[in-house]
Amino acid sequence: MRIALFGTSADPPTAGHQAIIKWLSQRYDRVVVWAADNPFKSHQTPLEHRVAMLRLLIADIDSPSHNISLEQELSSLRTLETLDKAKQRWGEETEFTLVVGSDLLTQLSRWYRVEDLLQQVQLLVVPRPGYVIDQSSLQAAENLGAKIAIAQLNAPDVSSTAYREHGDAETLTPPVIDYIHQQHLYKCQDAPKKSLQIR
Repeated sequence: MRIALFGTSADPPTAGHQAIIKWLSQRYDRVVVWAADNPFKSHQTPLEHRVAMLRLLIADIDSPSHNISLEQELSSLRTLETLDKAKQRWGEETEFTLVVGSDLLTQLSRWYRVEDLLQQVQLLVVPRPGYVIDQSSLQAAENLGAKIAIAQLNAPDVSSTAYREHGDAETLTPPVIDYIHQQHLYKCQDAPKKSLQIR
């Protein structure tokens, strides 16, 4: 069995995350998703809210094979620990692919016991706008032992950061937007809208 492992900080999860998950579901036997705390990022939203939004995002995906699941218990600050939990759950014989955005390629060398991790998984790099996958980054990852594939996927040019900073609702799916409004999660939602003043 081939399983894609996709942890994301999901602050908030976007239409881009949804496109990636759907694309993975068409190419792997199972897609396992969880909300993560990235030790290299600062998160403004508590994990339980990010999990709830991710659950709504996944429920909104039309997947005929029903092979996508939110497995929050896999979440760990250390990806190697996540992989150990996945192996206990689905067995040592399962072929695991770790899905990362191209923005994380340069962080790999700082990951906990990354060589051990990369010996046990395939690495699928998803291109992200603004983060070029250059030969030196790929070579550095391969030097750590990575077996790399590049996803041939054109995900929407959206990001969680852009939403947090500018409040662009087109970045998100309607169920996630509704949840954010109900919970008053982001400052951009609570800021008074500027109105045109006619003089």
